[in-house]
Amino acid sequence: MADQKIFAGPRIRRIRNGKGLTQMAMAEALGISPSYLNLIERNQRPLTVQLILKLASVFKIEPDELQGEGTGTVTALKEIFADPLLSGELPGDQELIELAEGAPNAAAAIAKLYRAYREQAERLTDLSDLLNREGRATISSARLPIDEVREVLERRANHFAKIEEEAEAFNKLLGGDELMPALKEWLRREHGIVVKVLPVATMPNWRRRYDRHSQRLFISERLSPFDQLREVAMEACLVRMSVAIAAEVQALKLSSDEARRLARFELARYAAHALMMPYQAFHAAAVRARYDIDILRSRFGVSFEQAANRLTMLGRMTLPGVPFFMLELDQAGNRFRRAGAQGFPQARFGGACPKLAVHAAFGQPGQIFVEAVEMPDGAEFLTISRTLEGPQGSFTERPRRTAILIGCDIGFKDDLVYAGALPVQPGGKQTLGAIAIGPACRLCERIGCLARAEPPVTRPLGLDEMVTGLSAFDFQ
Repeated sequence: MADQKIFAGPRIRRIRNGKGLTQMAMAEALGISPSYLNLIERNQRPLTVQLILKLASVFKIEPDELQGEGTGTVTALKEIFADPLLSGELPGDQELIELAEGAPNAAAAIAKLYRAYREQAERLTDLSDLLNREGRATISSARLPIDEVREVLERRANHFAKIEEEAEAFNKLLGGDELMPALKEWLRREHGIVVKVLPVATMPNWRRRYDRHSQRLFISERLSPFDQLREVAMEACLVRMSVAIAAEVQALKLSSDEARRLARFELARYAAHALMMPYQAFHAAAVRARYDIDILRSRFGVSFEQAANRLTMLGRMTLPGVPFFMLELDQAGNRFRRAGAQGFPQARFGGACPKLAVHAAFGQPGQIFVEAVEMPDGAEFLTISRTLEGPQGSFTERPRRTAILIGCDIGFKDDLVYAGALPVQPGGKQTLGAIAIGPACRLCERIGCLARAEPPVTRPLGLDEMVTGLSAFDFQ
C-alpha cells in the first residue's frame, strides 16, 4: 500500500504560492498546523484522503492535480539521462521523478534544451560531412591522395615562382612563333623523342602515352590542337624542368608518394601553361586587352580554358595581375578543378550555389555569361562563365562536358572588359544588379530562395502546417 501514498509537496507549494498564501494562512484554511503543512511540502508526510478532499473543497482544485505529473516528462528525462554524456550521473529514477514533480517547468526546459542539443549535433555532423566533401576538413588516412592534393593546391596561391622562371627561359630557348613545331624539334634533337598523333582505334583510352622503349610520345587525335599542344608541352616540361617541379612538389609537404605523384602531374600541367603563355608577355597582353579571354586565346593560340586558367596564375609579387579565381564543374555539379591567384576563396565565395551562371551555361554552349553576384555578408564578385570543349567522343559515346567560372572581387571591375556587360540604368549610370547567392545551400541562410536545394545545417527547420514559404525548405 505504500506505493499508493501521495507525496505532493511541490504541487501543494505551487498551489499556495499561486494563491499568494503563507504556510500559516493555508494551514488555518485546511485545519492543520503550519508545522504539519511544512512537512507535507517537504514530502516528509503524504496527503491523506481527508486532506485531499479539503484541498479540493477550499481551494477549488481537482484531485487529479495532486496526482503525479504525467509520465511524459519523466520519460523524456529518462531518455535525456540515458545519453552517454549523462548516463553515469544518476543512480536511479527517483531523482528524475522528484525533478518532474518538484520543478515541472525546469524539467520541460531541460527536455527542450536537450532536443536543441541533439538537433545541433546532427546539424554539425551534416556540416562536417559537407566540409569533407568540399575538401576543407583535416586530411585523414581515410581520404584519397587526390583529395589531399586538391586541398593543398586550392588553399595556396596558384603561382609557382621557380616554374615560371624556368618556363620563360625554356620559351626563349625554343624561340619562334610556332610552339608545337619547336617543341617537337627540341624533343627529337635533345632527347630522341618523336611525337606522333594516333587515331582513336589505336589509342582508345589515353590522351598521351610515352613509350620509353621506342622513344615515342603518342597523342590522341580526340584532343583539340590546343590540348595536343598542352600534352606535348607537359612532356617537355617534365624532361626539361624536372628539378624545379620536384622542388615545388616537395614544398607542398604531401603525406604519401601517391599524392606527390599526382601533384607532379598537376604542376607539369601548370608548367605547360606557363610555357605556352610566358608570364611577362601574357601579363602585358592581358592588361592591354583588359583581360578579354577571347583575345588572349587567339593571341597565344590556346583554348578558352587554358587562357582563363592562366589568368589565375598572375601572382608574381613584382608584376601582379587581377587576382582571379576559377572553378570547373560538369553538368551534375561535380567539381573538377578549383584554383585562385590568392587561393580559391572557399570561405568568401564557396562556389556551390545553384544560382551561379556556370550552371546555366550548359543550356547555351559557347556563350559567355557575365554577372555580378553578392554573398550574404555583402561581398560582391564579378563572374564570367562558359562551357568548355573537351575531348571529342565518337557517335556512340556521351563524353563528360564541363563549364568554367572565373571570377574576381567586384572592386576590379573597371580593369575588365566584362564590366560592360553589367546592367546599365536608363540615365547611363552603371548599376551592378548583383545576383544574391550563397556559398552552398547547406551553409546559406537566405530566406525564401527559389533555388534552394537543401535546408541549411546552421538553422532549425521551421516548417509550419499553416504557412508555406517560397523555398522548398522553410527555416526559422
